[in-house]
Amino acid sequence: GRHSMLPRHVQRLGRDCITHWNGSQVLALNSPVSSCTRWAGHYPWASFPLPVPVDFSANWRFPPYFGPWRQFQSSNWQFDNFTQSSCFHLPNPSMKSEEEPLTKKRRLSSQHDTSTPEEEANFSNQKEALCLSVAQNKEKHSSKKGTVKRHWEYFCQHSRTTKIFENKEADQSNTESEAKFDFTVMSYNILSQNLLEDNSHLYKHCRQRLLIWTYRFPNILQEIKQLDADVLCLQEVQEDHYRREIKSSLESLGYHCEYKMRTGRKPDGCAICFKTSKFSLISSNPVEFFRHDIPLLDRDNVGLVLLLQPRFHCKTNAAVCIANTHLLYNPRRGDIKLTQLAMLLAEIANVAPQKDGTFCPIIICGDFNSVPGSPLYRFIKEGKLNYEGLAIGKVSGQEEFPRGQRILSIPIWPKKLGISQSCVYEMKQQQKEENAGQKCEAAKPDKCQEIVLASEKLSSKLQHHFKLSSVYSHYFPETGVPEVTTCHSRSAVTVDYIFYSAANDDAAAQPGAEDSFHGGLKLLGRLALLTEKDLWTVNGLPNENNSSDHLPLLAEFRLVER
Repeated sequence: GRHSMLPRHVQRLGRDCITHWNGSQVLALNSPVSSCTRWAGHYPWASFPLPVPVDFSANWRFPPYFGPWRQFQSSNWQFDNFTQSSCFHLPNPSMKSEEEPLTKKRRLSSQHDTSTPEEEANFSNQKEALCLSVAQNKEKHSSKKGTVKRHWEYFCQHSRTTKIFENKEADQSNTESEAKFDFTVMSYNILSQNLLEDNSHLYKHCRQRLLIWTYRFPNILQEIKQLDADVLCLQEVQEDHYRREIKSSLESLGYHCEYKMRTGRKPDGCAICFKTSKFSLISSNPVEFFRHDIPLLDRDNVGLVLLLQPRFHCKTNAAVCIANTHLLYNPRRGDIKLTQLAMLLAEIANVAPQKDGTFCPIIICGDFNSVPGSPLYRFIKEGKLNYEGLAIGKVSGQEEFPRGQRILSIPIWPKKLGISQSCVYEMKQQQKEENAGQKCEAAKPDKCQEIVLASEKLSSKLQHHFKLSSVYSHYFPETGVPEVTTCHSRSAVTVDYIFYSAANDDAAAQPGAEDSFHGGLKLLGRLALLTEKDLWTVNGLPNENNSSDHLPLLAEFRLVER
């Protein structure tokens, strides 16, 4: 009845009885029976509801030796009969302890404005738990130590949308008037191992063992499995890793993979992978941004544009255009970034037109190395940019005090690139101008002269023909705190995006994003992003569980064909 020989930290349990249940599970139960297990997490003790069997008194016994507190603290406890109402589960015996050393916690808490103990007890859910409304997810805790929670946000403001979610049978019976096809898209910069090693100064906050590819790849693959997107847009995919293990691993999960490696000596590239159960490939169109005959385009970045056919039956042939890219990083070369973007948009404009003259729905993913609100970002969202007098260092907004002060030339790229200021291939542009010229002949000469003069004045203006919305809003509405897609020793910002062509009735689209696209896309939901503060509670990126310096972006869309 006395336990004076137990260590002080165990004596502090007071009246708690340390028990062995069936000789395999270690519990700590209050006396008298309070059905409450106490478990050592990141911070103070957390209480969890636990059903107590009727024959409990006959099954428990004291362990002969408890061992050091560290062993007790990292013990793995699991209960098969845990109540379903609980909003977390304890780790299974195969999981290793992922707790940071105490000294590291103290150091981080002094360096960063960490969250409260209650917030740090939050762990991420599995995908099944993610697919809940925002209100429900705010009450949820995660299932894993060392992980921050990311909840799933659904856009269900319209009663029509809510009805679709609640009544699937009615939805399927109405396919003649409106065919629906739901799918998910992920954009994920998985951090090339070569780039990691070449930029090791960005990862001084990380333990060395966490930066080894043999540790990182299983984590990345597990993340992809868990989120289970129908389309993957991956950046910084190292060619030898892709060839040896990434491609085969994704194919075993039901994906078909298309890959474009960077030009020159760069060993990584972009990949688009899609579930063959959801799509079939119409065409694959790689885009190389390097041009040996144009000094401006001396960088090895690439893009990839796929035209996919959804596997569902409807009267008309629907298609979806998926584009993926990783633009130049250099904050001082906004001229190169804009030209690379124009080349990608020109290829999309070449791939996406339908027979009726409209564009099929478009999704553009990637690492754009530009922040929200920057001129490059606004150009994508608004479809126009007057770059007259704009310094090249301000195009991407990456630097608070830009070092590139040279003003963008007019035009930015030479005519021999073959891309117009409307971001289409010149051949297409010439055809449009010829058609406009024929209309001019029928009009008054004065009006024709006005059109010519107007086109000359627009020489410093870029435009494109897609009206795009961003899946993410980039700031948390309650606090105004910025969302973050990448976080390492030097910075924590948003540079990754998923842009899409919104349907006319898409409630989540930004104002003015609606267009006469062929049906269009409705944003149903997204996997919420995090703040910089959230990420530093788990020592930034990469960490024990997230093995890239970027977060995966994930969105669910509905393809609506009218």
